[in-house]
Amino acid sequence: MNDRITTLDSRYGYAVSGEQRNKVLRNTYWLLSLSLVPTVLGTWAGLELGIAPLFKGFLGAILFLAVAFGFIFAIQKTKDSAAGVPVLLAFTFFMGLMMSPLIQHTLGFKNGPELIMTAFGGTAGVFFVMANLASVIKRDLEGIGKWLMVGTIVLLVGGIVNIFVGSSAGMMALSMAAIGIFSAWMLYDIKRIVDGGETNYISATLALYLDIINVFQNLLALLGIFGGERD
Repeated sequence: MNDRITTLDSRYGYAVSGEQRNKVLRNTYWLLSLSLVPTVLGTWAGLELGIAPLFKGFLGAILFLAVAFGFIFAIQKTKDSAAGVPVLLAFTFFMGLMMSPLIQHTLGFKNGPELIMTAFGGTAGVFFVMANLASVIKRDLEGIGKWLMVGTIVLLVGGIVNIFVGSSAGMMALSMAAIGIFSAWMLYDIKRIVDGGETNYISATLALYLDIINVFQNLLALLGIFGGERD
Protein backbone atom coordinates (compact mmCIF):
# COMPACT_ATOMS: atom_id res chain seq x y z
CA MET A 1 0.00 0.00 0.00
CA ASN A 2 1.01 3.55 -0.53
CA ASP A 3 2.76 4.76 2.63
CA ARG A 4 1.25 8.21 2.16
CA ILE A 5 -2.25 6.92 2.88
CA THR A 6 -3.47 7.97 6.31
CA THR A 7 -4.59 5.11 8.57
CA LEU A 8 -6.15 5.09 12.00
CA ASP A 9 -3.73 3.80 14.62
CA SER A 10 -5.99 2.39 17.36
CA ARG A 11 -3.18 2.40 19.93
CA TYR A 12 -3.05 6.19 19.94
CA GLY A 13 -6.60 6.98 18.84
CA TYR A 14 -5.94 9.31 15.92
CA ALA A 15 -5.04 9.20 12.25
CA VAL A 16 -1.31 9.23 11.48
CA SER A 17 0.13 9.09 7.98
CA GLY A 18 3.34 7.40 7.02
CA GLU A 19 4.53 10.68 5.54
CA GLN A 20 3.94 12.46 8.84
CA ARG A 21 5.76 9.77 10.83
CA ASN A 22 8.76 9.98 8.50
CA LYS A 23 8.79 13.78 8.76
CA VAL A 24 8.76 13.68 12.56
CA LEU A 25 11.57 11.10 12.54
CA ARG A 26 13.71 13.18 10.15
CA ASN A 27 13.16 16.40 12.11
CA THR A 28 13.91 14.61 15.36
CA TYR A 29 17.22 13.24 14.10
CA TRP A 30 18.14 16.65 12.68
CA LEU A 31 17.39 18.47 15.94
CA LEU A 32 19.08 15.74 17.95
CA SER A 33 22.26 16.25 15.94
CA LEU A 34 22.01 20.02 16.39
CA SER A 35 21.57 19.60 20.15
CA LEU A 36 25.09 18.17 20.42
CA VAL A 37 26.56 21.59 19.59
CA PRO A 38 25.25 23.46 22.69
CA THR A 39 25.99 20.34 24.77
CA VAL A 40 29.67 20.50 23.78
CA LEU A 41 29.73 24.28 24.31
CA GLY A 42 28.12 23.87 27.73
CA THR A 43 30.69 21.24 28.70
CA TRP A 44 33.52 23.51 27.60
CA ALA A 45 32.02 26.44 29.55
CA GLY A 46 31.62 24.26 32.63
CA LEU A 47 35.27 23.20 32.44
CA GLU A 48 36.41 26.81 32.04
CA LEU A 49 34.19 28.13 34.85
CA GLY A 50 34.83 25.24 37.24
CA ILE A 51 31.20 24.87 38.31
CA ALA A 52 31.60 21.37 39.76
CA PRO A 53 31.47 22.52 43.45
CA LEU A 54 28.02 24.07 42.89
CA PHE A 55 26.41 20.72 42.21
CA LYS A 56 28.08 18.47 44.76
CA GLY A 57 26.19 16.53 47.41
CA PHE A 58 22.48 16.36 48.18
CA LEU A 59 21.77 20.08 47.77
CA GLY A 60 23.58 20.08 44.44
CA ALA A 61 21.44 17.15 43.25
CA ILE A 62 18.26 18.97 44.30
CA LEU A 63 19.41 22.14 42.51
CA PHE A 64 20.17 20.17 39.35
CA LEU A 65 16.78 18.40 39.41
CA ALA A 66 14.93 21.67 40.01
CA VAL A 67 16.58 23.40 37.05
CA ALA A 68 16.32 20.34 34.79
CA PHE A 69 12.62 19.78 35.50
CA GLY A 70 12.02 23.50 35.05
CA PHE A 71 13.55 23.29 31.59
CA ILE A 72 11.57 20.15 30.74
CA PHE A 73 8.35 21.86 31.80
CA ALA A 74 9.22 24.90 29.67
CA ILE A 75 10.00 22.72 26.65
CA GLN A 76 6.66 20.93 26.91
CA LYS A 77 4.85 24.27 27.19
CA THR A 78 6.60 25.74 24.13
CA LYS A 79 6.92 22.65 21.92
CA ASP A 80 4.19 23.85 19.55
CA SER A 81 5.59 27.37 19.19
CA ALA A 82 8.64 29.04 17.66
CA ALA A 83 10.25 29.20 21.10
CA GLY A 84 10.37 25.42 21.44
CA VAL A 85 13.67 24.83 19.66
CA PRO A 86 15.63 27.64 21.44
CA VAL A 87 14.37 26.45 24.84
CA LEU A 88 15.40 22.89 24.02
CA LEU A 89 18.86 24.01 22.90
CA ALA A 90 19.23 26.07 26.08
CA PHE A 91 18.44 22.92 28.04
CA THR A 92 21.11 20.95 26.16
CA PHE A 93 23.62 23.71 26.99
CA PHE A 94 22.66 23.36 30.66
CA MET A 95 23.12 19.59 30.43
CA GLY A 96 26.57 20.19 28.99
CA LEU A 97 27.39 22.34 32.00
CA MET A 98 26.21 19.55 34.29
CA MET A 99 28.32 17.00 32.45
CA SER A 100 31.53 19.02 32.82
CA PRO A 101 32.48 17.62 36.27
CA LEU A 102 32.40 14.06 34.90
CA ILE A 103 34.40 15.12 31.84
CA GLN A 104 36.89 16.93 34.07
CA HIS A 105 37.25 13.84 36.27
CA THR A 106 37.76 11.62 33.22
CA LEU A 107 40.37 13.96 31.75
CA GLY A 108 42.31 13.45 34.97
CA PHE A 109 43.15 9.96 33.72
CA LYS A 110 46.13 9.46 31.44
CA ASN A 111 43.81 7.87 28.88
CA GLY A 112 40.93 10.27 29.54
CA PRO A 113 40.41 11.44 25.93
CA GLU A 114 40.33 7.81 24.76
CA LEU A 115 37.73 6.95 27.41
CA ILE A 116 35.53 9.85 26.28
CA MET A 117 35.75 8.80 22.64
CA THR A 118 35.02 5.17 23.59
CA ALA A 119 31.94 6.25 25.54
CA PHE A 120 30.81 8.39 22.62
CA GLY A 121 31.31 5.55 20.18
CA GLY A 122 29.57 3.08 22.47
CA THR A 123 26.58 5.41 22.88
CA ALA A 124 26.38 5.91 19.11
CA GLY A 125 26.46 2.14 18.71
CA VAL A 126 23.60 1.67 21.17
CA PHE A 127 21.57 4.31 19.35
CA PHE A 128 22.23 2.67 15.97
CA VAL A 129 21.14 -0.74 17.28
CA MET A 130 17.99 0.62 18.95
CA ALA A 131 17.02 2.67 15.88
CA ASN A 132 17.32 -0.40 13.68
CA LEU A 133 15.41 -2.58 16.13
CA ALA A 134 12.61 -0.01 16.26
CA SER A 135 12.26 -0.18 12.50
CA VAL A 136 11.89 -3.98 12.38
CA ILE A 137 10.02 -4.84 15.58
CA LYS A 138 6.33 -5.24 14.83
CA ARG A 139 5.19 -5.65 18.42
CA ASP A 140 3.59 -2.73 20.25
CA LEU A 141 5.99 -1.61 23.01
CA GLU A 142 3.59 0.75 24.79
CA GLY A 143 3.18 -1.73 27.65
CA ILE A 144 6.83 -1.53 28.72
CA GLY A 145 6.67 2.23 29.26
CA LYS A 146 5.27 1.99 32.79
CA TRP A 147 7.96 -0.52 33.79
CA LEU A 148 10.68 1.69 32.41
CA MET A 149 9.23 4.60 34.39
CA VAL A 150 9.32 2.52 37.57
CA GLY A 151 12.92 1.58 36.84
CA THR A 152 13.84 5.21 36.25
CA ILE A 153 12.30 6.28 39.57
CA VAL A 154 14.18 3.50 41.37
CA LEU A 155 17.40 4.69 39.72
CA LEU A 156 16.72 8.27 40.80
CA VAL A 157 16.04 7.29 44.39
CA GLY A 158 19.04 4.95 44.41
CA GLY A 159 21.27 7.71 43.10
CA ILE A 160 20.16 10.13 45.83
CA VAL A 161 20.68 7.46 48.51
CA ASN A 162 24.14 6.71 47.16
CA ILE A 163 25.10 10.36 47.55
CA PHE A 164 24.93 9.79 51.32
CA VAL A 165 26.32 6.24 51.29
CA GLY A 166 29.14 6.94 48.86
CA SER A 167 29.41 3.31 47.77
CA SER A 168 31.59 2.58 44.73
CA ALA A 169 29.86 -0.77 44.28
CA GLY A 170 26.50 0.99 44.45
CA MET A 171 27.62 3.50 41.85
CA MET A 172 28.74 0.73 39.50
CA ALA A 173 25.46 -1.14 39.94
CA LEU A 174 23.42 2.01 39.31
CA SER A 175 25.47 2.89 36.22
CA MET A 176 25.04 -0.57 34.72
CA ALA A 177 21.31 -0.53 35.44
CA ALA A 178 21.02 2.99 33.97
CA ILE A 179 22.69 1.92 30.71
CA GLY A 180 20.21 -0.94 30.38
CA ILE A 181 17.14 1.11 31.28
CA PHE A 182 17.94 4.13 29.11
CA SER A 183 18.89 1.91 26.19
CA ALA A 184 15.42 0.39 26.50
CA TRP A 185 13.94 3.89 26.72
CA MET A 186 15.77 4.71 23.49
CA LEU A 187 14.11 1.77 21.74
CA TYR A 188 10.74 2.69 23.21
CA ASP A 189 10.96 6.37 22.21
CA ILE A 190 12.10 5.69 18.65
CA LYS A 191 9.38 3.03 18.26
CA ARG A 192 6.74 5.55 19.35
CA ILE A 193 7.81 7.88 16.55
CA VAL A 194 7.88 5.04 14.01
CA ASP A 195 4.39 3.91 15.08
CA GLY A 196 2.96 7.44 15.11
CA GLY A 197 2.59 7.72 18.87
CA GLU A 198 4.77 10.86 19.02
CA THR A 199 3.93 13.55 16.48
CA ASN A 200 5.91 16.47 17.91
CA TYR A 201 9.59 16.40 16.97
CA ILE A 202 10.63 18.67 19.84
CA SER A 203 9.13 16.31 22.43
CA ALA A 204 10.66 13.38 20.57
CA THR A 205 14.08 15.04 20.55
CA LEU A 206 13.88 15.80 24.27
CA ALA A 207 13.08 12.17 25.08
CA LEU A 208 15.87 10.76 22.91
CA TYR A 209 18.37 13.37 24.10
CA LEU A 210 17.77 12.37 27.73
CA ASP A 211 18.16 8.69 26.79
CA ILE A 212 21.43 9.33 24.97
CA ILE A 213 22.96 11.62 27.58
CA ASN A 214 22.19 9.13 30.36
CA VAL A 215 23.69 6.20 28.45
CA PHE A 216 26.79 8.28 27.65
CA GLN A 217 27.37 9.54 31.19
CA ASN A 218 26.90 6.15 32.83
CA LEU A 219 29.04 4.39 30.24
CA LEU A 220 31.77 6.98 30.73
CA ALA A 221 31.57 6.55 34.51
CA LEU A 222 32.01 2.78 34.17
CA LEU A 223 34.90 3.18 31.75
CA GLY A 224 36.57 5.50 34.23
CA ILE A 225 36.13 3.00 37.07
CA PHE A 226 37.34 -0.03 35.14
CA GLY A 227 39.71 1.47 32.59
CA GLY A 228 41.00 4.76 33.95
CA GLU A 229 44.81 4.95 34.04
CA ARG A 230 46.48 7.20 36.58
CA ASP A 231 49.80 8.86 35.83
